[in-house]
Amino acid sequence: MGGMEPKRELTSVDLAALSGELGAYEGSGVDKAYLYGDDMVRLKLRHYERGRIEVLIDVGDTKHVRVADADNVPPAPERPPNFAMMLRNRLAGAELAGVEQFEFDRILQFHFERDDDSTTIVAELFGDGNVAVLDGAGDVVDCLDTVRLKSRTVAPGAQYEFPDARFNPLAVDYDGFAARMRQSDTDVVRTLATQLNFGGLWGEELCTRAGIDKTQDIADTDDEEIRRLYETVGALAERLKRGDLDARVYREGSDRESDEPGPRVDVTPVPMEEHRDLSADRFDQFTAALDDYFTHFEADHAATEQESGGGRNRPDFEAEIEKQKRIIEQQQGAIENFEEQAEAEREKAEALYAHYDLVDDVLTTVRSARDEGRSWDAIEERFAEGAEQGIDAAEAVRSLDGSEGTVTMDVGDHTVTLVVADGVEKNADRLYTEAKRVEEKKEGAQQAIAETRAELEAVEQRRERWEADDGEEETDEEEEETEDIDWLTRSSIPIRRNEQWYEQFRWFHTSDDFLVIGGRDADDNEALVKKYLDRGDLFFHAQAHGGPATVLKATGPSEPADESIEIPDRSKREAAQFAVSYSSVWKDGKFAGDVYMVGPDQVSKTPESGEYLEKGGFAIRGDRTYFEDTPVGVAVGITCEPQTRVIGGPPDPIRERAETAIAVEPGKYAQNDAAKRLYREFRDRFADDTFVRKVASPDRIQEFLPPGGSRMVE
Repeated sequence: MGGMEPKRELTSVDLAALSGELGAYEGSGVDKAYLYGDDMVRLKLRHYERGRIEVLIDVGDTKHVRVADADNVPPAPERPPNFAMMLRNRLAGAELAGVEQFEFDRILQFHFERDDDSTTIVAELFGDGNVAVLDGAGDVVDCLDTVRLKSRTVAPGAQYEFPDARFNPLAVDYDGFAARMRQSDTDVVRTLATQLNFGGLWGEELCTRAGIDKTQDIADTDDEEIRRLYETVGALAERLKRGDLDARVYREGSDRESDEPGPRVDVTPVPMEEHRDLSADRFDQFTAALDDYFTHFEADHAATEQESGGGRNRPDFEAEIEKQKRIIEQQQGAIENFEEQAEAEREKAEALYAHYDLVDDVLTTVRSARDEGRSWDAIEERFAEGAEQGIDAAEAVRSLDGSEGTVTMDVGDHTVTLVVADGVEKNADRLYTEAKRVEEKKEGAQQAIAETRAELEAVEQRRERWEADDGEEETDEEEEETEDIDWLTRSSIPIRRNEQWYEQFRWFHTSDDFLVIGGRDADDNEALVKKYLDRGDLFFHAQAHGGPATVLKATGPSEPADESIEIPDRSKREAAQFAVSYSSVWKDGKFAGDVYMVGPDQVSKTPESGEYLEKGGFAIRGDRTYFEDTPVGVAVGITCEPQTRVIGGPPDPIRERAETAIAVEPGKYAQNDAAKRLYREFRDRFADDTFVRKVASPDRIQEFLPPGGSRMVE
């Protein structure tokens, strides 16, 4: 079935409509908050008239917000992660005070208030998606993903930074609309989609409603056509403002033999001319339409994939390609904004020099008046009086701000805020510096767009390879050979897991099947040396301070100690790599360190005379065997048989045992963020993503990551 791709993310128009409907739930109290995986937040509310309200915020593969029917709410996770517990603590006793869209961006803000504090939940429904929780001062309490870009930062403890505001076509006057359209050098539909931020579907819809050929170049578009487009946009804006919605869920085709309706492919707040050939289900509320569409998304989409895949599930290349193209459009828009900002700052600086005497006169007048002890209000009144008398310098002044020590004035065609204590040159330098800072943001965006284009090319190449293969099924013989191990493509994987005694520590099994255990903290180190270090075992520790006491077990806990067991060198090297990887060497961003090995009788908890051993510390007697410059290295994997679990440790033995594994190295992402990135990658690798959610949650993955920053190895 080769039809249109189903909608996976809400548009800016959708959010403009949705924010209005969600306003009806203001005053709702918060019962509880939940987190599913690392990408869906559920807010259980109770409204004094409407009763139970279930709000789902999904920032995963289908980025959306909806009010769900109770029957469509997924079962609560067994154990709430830290993020959910934080939300519950902050929202206990709070009421929903309002919901608003940020500018014309795909961002919704949920404002909650209680007597002692206020909390805002920011849902970012673009790019990789994110949910940030802010306190009353706008600082980030926590977020699902930490973002550190040249253009913005979203990180716990930092002030939340919105993306640069996008051009809002629903709020601009005709002159601004026409100017924006005329700046374009492409056709009408692309201009509406990218320059005016409507996206592809709404760009086509507006052209259809206005009766204008979407492929027509802007250069060939006359003023009357621009006016028609503006009026069409204005009619849409007015309808959204009034809340005059008529929501639709669109379906593509149908099964003629069974008369079954076709799969859902789009959901919109108003009927779409572009979808007039599709069948549609009508809903009184947009929130109800969203619940219907996204509740059935997986079932609809899975059926479509199976039908088009010839027996093998065809990867959704088109959706990924569209996603990368949308990201490129956003990045191009950001680059254009940076260019405009940088040019504006430079023009302001040049204007200061072009009107040097005027600017200097104003700054000198304010400084002199302050030196004479005049208040800022009194100085502002003097300028107002001077303006009435027609004095040029006074007429140029707009306002003074004593708290900041600034004066805002008109300089040529620009309005500029100047620091009074600085001269003309210093103020101009500050503006040039700001222009340079914005240009650096542009460079970062250009680098990002190059990376996105590379990702797009890689997806297109994978699609070409698939199609060149004709998506052929494996032969019966091939299926027999891979049936027992091809867990990645299984639609359902049974959970088989028994807790083991050593899981209280860091652990892994070597390539030769020896158990290695290491401490997570001083208490663990103490227990390992006292209780679990037996004859025949080997003890490892990084030479660097701060690391796990590491024991390579020669025998199991129920087996008698046996000093005659020969432990292979390969297992010793892997234990040494484990010891250095989970030490301060990794945390310091280094890629290698020295490790020593000793026998159990050389490790003592009894200090010599004059010696002091802190908790978790120990004394080493006698000669040591060193593993010099041991490279750090960790991989995290998922096993499917004989047990389903997350494992982690040195890459070689983990890759041997895991169905799939991801190697990491020292990097910039904190443990929590790195774990979420690995979780998303694992979820993409398995056809049964619910299996990954149950077996390899971000919290469980994090248990196997070293302390400090990490990043995935390509």
